[in-house]
Amino acid sequence: MTLVIMAAGMGSRYGGLKQIDPIGPSGEFIVDYSVYDAIKAGFTKIVFVIKKENEEIFRQTVGSRIKGIKVAYAFQDVNDLPNSYVCPETRVKPWGTGHAVLCARNEVDGGFAVINADDFYGRESFELLAKHIKNAEKGSYCMIGYNVSNTITENGTVSRGVCEVNGGKLSDVVERKKIQRMDGEIKYFDEECDTWVSIPENAVVSMNCWGFAKDFFDELESGFSDFLRENIDTEKNEYFLPFVVQAQMKRGDCTVDVFTTSGKWYGVTYKEDRQSVVDSIRKMAESGEYPLDLWGNK
Repeated sequence: MTLVIMAAGMGSRYGGLKQIDPIGPSGEFIVDYSVYDAIKAGFTKIVFVIKKENEEIFRQTVGSRIKGIKVAYAFQDVNDLPNSYVCPETRVKPWGTGHAVLCARNEVDGGFAVINADDFYGRESFELLAKHIKNAEKGSYCMIGYNVSNTITENGTVSRGVCEVNGGKLSDVVERKKIQRMDGEIKYFDEECDTWVSIPENAVVSMNCWGFAKDFFDELESGFSDFLRENIDTEKNEYFLPFVVQAQMKRGDCTVDVFTTSGKWYGVTYKEDRQSVVDSIRKMAESGEYPLDLWGNK
């Protein structure tokens, strides 16, 4: 089983390459804990999707110290386009998470999972992903769902895919770019209505934690061509992973099992988030959930 880790983003709100900002007791990054948990769950290969210009620093930091699993790299490049499409010179922004995963297609041989590099998901998530992927057939996917109350920060808004789940299956997902706690409630900003809307504390949201069968790459590639047909000249529109899944669901070509976890998300969306993540990771290490020195390199 392969774990694809999307790590090409620079973290504009955070102000730096937050994927390799030390947060663990022995200098570990958030992504180290995801890799460690993935190994425990039975994954045998990691593919980091990064920018080519960040390859050396990734190899010297994350790649050089990971033990017990094969590590590969794929590169997200705005010029990596199908069907003779040519990226406009004015386009700098990456094409989105759907494109990021597509860039890993040559490094994945079977069922695979996808996560963000800068989010802490918890061990249960990887165990659930692994169990599903081992038995996944064509069009059989899964998503790890989190209670929205466990995925917000006190330091600003977050973007989440708010999900509708029926009978344990995903039926809809809507990207909300601004979610935060305000006036004692969790709310998202509805851009169409220009107002804040309350959502339940236990509303299920996506954190880009997915499990797919190998055939999903075919869907990604054909969907990306469709996207480019309408958006090749845009500077900001992105090909988002949840949109690809949703389109396939609406055609009846896939089902998505939603496995909800009570685990708490940790991430550094803003610089002010960092210390709370550092403190939480240390508590888990001191309690024995993780080694104080994750890879035993010190």
